[in-house]
Amino acid sequence: MTTPSQEETDFAISPVPLSERKGPFTMGLLWLTMVTSFPAVMIGFEWYKRGLTLSQVATCTTLSCLVLLLYAIPATQLGARTGLSYTALSRNVFGTIGSRVITFNLIWLFTAVYGLFALYYAEALRGLFNLNVPVVALSAIIAVLMSVNNFFGFKGVANFARYIAAPSMIAWIGYTFYKAASVLPPSVLHQPATVAMPGAITMVSTFVIGLAVWGNECDYWRHAKSGIKSTAIPLIIALLIGQVIFPTAGWMAAKVSGITEYSAATAFMNSFSFGGIAAAAAFVLGATYFACNDSNLFGAVQACENLKQLTHRNWSAIIALLGALCAVLLSAFGAVKSTEVLASLNCIIMPTPTVIVLAEWLLGATLFGVGRVASCTVPSYDELPLWRGPAMTALLAGTIFGIVTSGVFPGTEKFNIGIFSAQAWLFAFFLYIPLRIAEQEKLKKQQRKLERLLEPAGRTE
Repeated sequence: MTTPSQEETDFAISPVPLSERKGPFTMGLLWLTMVTSFPAVMIGFEWYKRGLTLSQVATCTTLSCLVLLLYAIPATQLGARTGLSYTALSRNVFGTIGSRVITFNLIWLFTAVYGLFALYYAEALRGLFNLNVPVVALSAIIAVLMSVNNFFGFKGVANFARYIAAPSMIAWIGYTFYKAASVLPPSVLHQPATVAMPGAITMVSTFVIGLAVWGNECDYWRHAKSGIKSTAIPLIIALLIGQVIFPTAGWMAAKVSGITEYSAATAFMNSFSFGGIAAAAAFVLGATYFACNDSNLFGAVQACENLKQLTHRNWSAIIALLGALCAVLLSAFGAVKSTEVLASLNCIIMPTPTVIVLAEWLLGATLFGVGRVASCTVPSYDELPLWRGPAMTALLAGTIFGIVTSGVFPGTEKFNIGIFSAQAWLFAFFLYIPLRIAEQEKLKKQQRKLERLLEPAGRTE
């Protein structure tokens, strides 16, 4: 059997060559489609329903984005400087079992979100055209169709975002924002709050960070040119549009209409933004959801290639079919509830390993000389230990801490205080550092002991 070439697997376990890297404009438009979606508008309706004011929405979304940037800028640099994927970087730090656990988590989470966005678009099409088609069947068909761009690798994903999805979304939400702002009374700026600010921050940050953090930023930004300016500026602009302007536009539309129910809000946005032209709404929403799922599928495929090197196209077909199955299963729970759970889990499970890799990168550059992460070579699983104690301990502790404080599961609601995702990342980061330093000191002592045992033998010779 012929082994797929590096190009066919999108350099799954090797650095992306500089000749294949994209500029900040292309990467910025790609990232815009990855942190922007119709649910980002619809959450504005939900926040209005729960009593958040316009100033709270603007303040909390901005604060959440600033917190996210403290993680995202280093994470994107990790990919841009090494050229390596999320799962490839995890091998050295976590060992064989740890890397495979991280890979598995990425695959099931991204496949589930892929199915969720297919379900969202199916429900939107049914509402726009009054289709008498079961949402289960329609979402499964859409999930399969959404895989097409990935058959052309990263180039297909980036080009769709650059030429179709991003321009459509910017034009749509820009018009919606302007139209809603022009009819809002000035009194909304001084509306008294009914939700305390700490509660508002927790509510908003859960959604913003849960939707906009990917965790595997390395998989995408390793295709970018390195340098802070090449990554930070596109990140900031994408988050400003996708996670500040989009939800704010949704809140303003809810204020104008007085609508808070999901299906009614979708119908109102069609009338308000597209003049009731269903085909226009279907096109823009389709561009949004297809672009998001391009990135979800690409991330899942990159993870699969870490386990077995099939071609990118073969893995794309397999994950697309699994995504269709997820769409069918999630339809039983409902899109809104599924979004809440998946967003909460995603912002804990995915970024925490990246934070630990960043900690290793920092230690390697400061205390250990050249760290393991700094190397652009990826060892095979046979060359690695089963697991690395400091990384696995920090990962497990940080993940459990984050899930408990997220309030996702019954009985944990009372622990849901503050920005739980960021708290989980910090917990894992600061736990890993002393554990890793202690491990390094132990290794040095063992090495010195071995050198002393070999020293007499050397003298005799």
